[in-house]
Amino acid sequence: MLSHDRQRAILERLAHQHRFTVDALQNELDVSRSTLQRDLRELESRGEVVRVHGGVVHPQHVGGESTLRRRSRQNLPAKRKIASAAAALVPRGTCVFIDAGSTAMSVGMQLLTRRDLRIFTNNVSLLAAAIRHGSDASVTAIGGEVREVSCALVGGASDTWLGRLRFDYAVIGASGLDRADGASTTELSESAVKSSVLERSRHSILVCDASKCKQPAAIGFADWNAFDHWVVDRRPPRGFGSVACKVLVADS
Repeated sequence: MLSHDRQRAILERLAHQHRFTVDALQNELDVSRSTLQRDLRELESRGEVVRVHGGVVHPQHVGGESTLRRRSRQNLPAKRKIASAAAALVPRGTCVFIDAGSTAMSVGMQLLTRRDLRIFTNNVSLLAAAIRHGSDASVTAIGGEVREVSCALVGGASDTWLGRLRFDYAVIGASGLDRADGASTTELSESAVKSSVLERSRHSILVCDASKCKQPAAIGFADWNAFDHWVVDRRPPRGFGSVACKVLVADS
């Protein structure tokens, strides 16, 4: 069995059972322990699994919701490609909303260097970066309560702010994607912010890597028609996206 086929088999098993011991995977795949460990290291480097003592776990099932710091370290090459392609879609002189989340954060970091933009965000980490390193773009925080796990500003204050604003572009992340239902996230208050921003934006860009396909999160916030572009690191499975949502493969 080729490494690609082994790794796909590992991911298919984790999609259903979420956690496996190394011994169980070795028996199921009938491979040497060194070969299996090599596959698991590669999958972990792409953010598709999390290795724990004696086993491996699906990323969405590690002690509940992943923290932003952990997600920021996962699948870094894909995030960089997506960020560059998404940033290039934002025209000069526009007002842009940057969502919370690690991939949106990567886009925001690139847009901070542009003097021609006005950025609004509920991403606390992006705000901190603008303060720490400076920003050529104008940056405005959307008020709210801080969700520590995602460094997002959410809640009643953010709802009040958003009711007064309109955006030319919105850069939105997602925790999971479904062929029929579109984009989803893990928490109700973040879902509310995403939905409100999409309603108030002329154009919208979904930034989400292909590993999220067929792994919907608990709370849906937008169908495919809510997005103008989906920037992804590799060609997604057939049926993901829509006529209204143009799929842009970042490395193509």
